[in-house]
Amino acid sequence: MPKLWTETIDAHRAAVRDAAMDAMAALVTKHGLVAVTMSQIAQQAGIGRATLYKYFPDAQAVLTAWHERQIATHLGQLTDAVDPAAPAIARLEAVLNTYAQLQHHSARHHGGELAALLHRSGHVNHAEQQLRSFVQDLIAEAARDGDLRDDVATDELTKYCLHALTAAGAVPPDAVQRLVTVTLAGMGARPR
Repeated sequence: MPKLWTETIDAHRAAVRDAAMDAMAALVTKHGLVAVTMSQIAQQAGIGRATLYKYFPDAQAVLTAWHERQIATHLGQLTDAVDPAAPAIARLEAVLNTYAQLQHHSARHHGGELAALLHRSGHVNHAEQQLRSFVQDLIAEAARDGDLRDDVATDELTKYCLHALTAAGAVPPDAVQRLVTVTLAGMGARPR
C-alpha cells in the first residue's frame, strides 16, 4: 500500500476515534454516565453505529479511551510547564501550579460518579506513577540545590505535595495559587 494511502487511513481512524471520544465526553456532561448509549455516541459523532463498533466494543471502552487521552494531555501540560533552563525549584513550582489548576478544573467538570469509575482503571495507575516520578525527581533536585528541606525522604514529600494539591478541587479559584505556596512552604521552600 502506498505511504500516502496508509497515512490517510491512519488519519481517518484517528479522527473517528477522536470524534467518538469527544461525543462521549459531551454526552456524559449533558446526560450523566448511565444514560449514554452507543447509538447516542454514534449520532453525536456523526458516524454510523456499525463504524463505531469497529473501533469500540461498548460505551465503557469509549469512555476509557477518552480518559486515557485526557491523562496523556494532562501529563503533556505538566511537562510543557517546565522551562528546562530554570532552577529545579522554579520548575517544581511551575509543575505544582499546573497540577493544582488541573485538579481544580477536573473537580469542577469531571467529579462524582465519573471520576470514581475512571480512577479504578489500570491506565490511571501507570499515569500516577509517571506523575510521582516526575515530581519526585524535581523535589530531589531542588533539595540537592538547597531550595527544599532534605530531612524528609523525597518520596514522602512527593506524596505530601500531590495529596495536598488534590484539595485544589475544593477551593475557590483565587485560592489555588495560595495552596501551592503553602504546599511549597511545607517542604521548606522560601517565598520568592
